[in-house]
Amino acid sequence: MGLVRIDIVTKEFPPEIYGGAGVHVAELSRVLSKHVDLQVRAFGAPRDTDYHGAAVTSYQVPEDLGGANAAVQTLGVDLRIVPDVEGADLVHSHTWYANMAGHLASLLHGIPHVLSAHSLEPLRPWKAEQLGGGYALSSWVEKTAYEAAAAIIAVSEGMRQDILRSYPDVDPEKVRVVHNGIDVEMWQRDENDDAVRALGIDPAKPSVVFVGRNTRQKGVPYLLRAAAKLPADVQLVLCLGAADTPELASETARLIEELQSQRTGVVLIERMLPRHELIQVLSHATAFACPSIYEPLGIVNLEAMACGAAVVASATGGIPEVVEHGQTGLLVGLEQVTDGTGTPLDPEKFVTEFAAALTEVVSDPERARAMGQAGRLRAEKHFSWESITETTLEVYRSVLPARS
Repeated sequence: MGLVRIDIVTKEFPPEIYGGAGVHVAELSRVLSKHVDLQVRAFGAPRDTDYHGAAVTSYQVPEDLGGANAAVQTLGVDLRIVPDVEGADLVHSHTWYANMAGHLASLLHGIPHVLSAHSLEPLRPWKAEQLGGGYALSSWVEKTAYEAAAAIIAVSEGMRQDILRSYPDVDPEKVRVVHNGIDVEMWQRDENDDAVRALGIDPAKPSVVFVGRNTRQKGVPYLLRAAAKLPADVQLVLCLGAADTPELASETARLIEELQSQRTGVVLIERMLPRHELIQVLSHATAFACPSIYEPLGIVNLEAMACGAAVVASATGGIPEVVEHGQTGLLVGLEQVTDGTGTPLDPEKFVTEFAAALTEVVSDPERARAMGQAGRLRAEKHFSWESITETTLEVYRSVLPARS
């Protein structure tokens, strides 16, 4: 494949990153720009127009849509992007926010549209709480784009199966698995403890660490209930983003207050930590907890593994493709209802078994450390961005017309 122009469309891009999809796009762009003429078209305020050799253009919500439903605002941004994709050989969109821009650009400019699936709207029905009728709109956008795309990149085999179940009209041949990755040079264990002490964490005591947004899919209430069953000397460190809804905020606040009234060592961090601080927190974790009820892959698990933390996670979605049970951590079985919510069939059983797995790890620090070391090696071997970029380029080649 000679030098081609690839336009990536994304809602999240540095410095505006709040989830795994944004991390994925940033890291893929950093390496991909070495191989193609890369144009990144990102939602958000004006930002640096050069990112490791990629040209970056920013797009904001049109002023006349300022009071509209969030889904309508998203489509307004998409429409601003579409004309600028002219001249690209291929457009690659990430998440439903960008899918319509990719779909319309494909139709308008006659180029292939590749999309990366980081999550699926049918498996996040709780978003109706946030978006109201906008959820029906986002679901239509995603379905339309998936069924028309030239190729779909799933971040795990679990995600691939979810796509085919959710969208049975999608040709299975066009759904390819390309895992998320981790920059193992950037994410390395840091034995210093100045940052963890400043955050109120005692590095001499065992700790369970959670990092993530407070959404239904992340399963925070289950972790908080499980934490009540942990040995008394174990700290719980919650690096917790803002809740998606007032109801979830109220529920988690109540559970945290109950936990703090029952035990010491509950550390709540309600801000996005700078990377060097987060690395220290992960490096000092005896166990990293991922109680998600929906997780296409879980970059945060890779970040924890790269820092040498043992991972205790629910066995759902793409997580079992990352965490090796008994080797890099422990997986907790999760039987779920099939209505799209991912709710455990037996929530108390899940909570009890998650608590037992965490207790098993934190009660044996030597084994936990060995699991963390194995996790680091697995991250290095299987999830480097260089290998993931090459696989992504193979997907591009498969849908680009042959050049004479």
